[in-house]
Amino acid sequence: MKKFVIERNLPGAGNLTPDELRAISKTSCDTLNEMGKPYHWIQSYITDDKIYCVHIAEDEQTVREHAKLGKFPINTVSEVKAIIDPVSSNGK
Repeated sequence: MKKFVIERNLPGAGNLTPDELRAISKTSCDTLNEMGKPYHWIQSYITDDKIYCVHIAEDEQTVREHAKLGKFPINTVSEVKAIIDPVSSNGK
C-alpha cells in the first residue's frame, strides 16, 4: 500500500459548515466501503479554496476511482516518497 496526498480545488471550502463537512465525510466513507478494495482515508485539511487529503491505497488509479465514484474533485495526486518531522533532524 502507498500513501498519497490529494489536492482538490473547491472554491469556498473554508466556509463549509460542520454539516456540509460531515456529509462530505460520510460520502467518502460510504464510497470506500462500496469499493471493496483495501483503501484508507487518513485525514483531510481544509483551506480557503482547497482540500488536501491523505489516503492509503494500492495505486493512483484506485485513488482516482474513489474520487470518481464519490463525485469529488481531484486536481493532483502525489505519492508520498518520504516523511520527515522535527525528530528527523536528530539524525538517528
